[in-house]
Amino acid sequence: MSHTVLICDDAVFMRTMISDILEESGYEIVGQAESGVQAIERYKALRPDLVTMDIVMPDMGGIDAVREITSFDANAKILMCSAMGQQALVVEAIQAGAKDFVVKPFQPSRVLEAVQRVLG
Repeated sequence: MSHTVLICDDAVFMRTMISDILEESGYEIVGQAESGVQAIERYKALRPDLVTMDIVMPDMGGIDAVREITSFDANAKILMCSAMGQQALVVEAIQAGAKDFVVKPFQPSRVLEAVQRVLG
């Protein structure tokens, strides 16, 4: 059975890119969210195996969304996606409960390595 993934990013282009990388490797994209609030709602509804989470999003940022999701499900597997120069935010995201991170712009091999690390 393939792993299920929820993709959270405010940019359609980024969601599409991550979807394409993961679907080509056999992952099932069960949902997408464009804000932190949507990410939390969809996580609770879909219970995916993995969440990819952008740091900067409208409504509620990715780090706050990670805190909410991990308070709801301590075993949530969340992979942060950050742009270059957001290292301090990445550290904060990991402290909030994210399991790993990848840096934009994405290299497909790096994304897949990080996903495999997070999923164990």
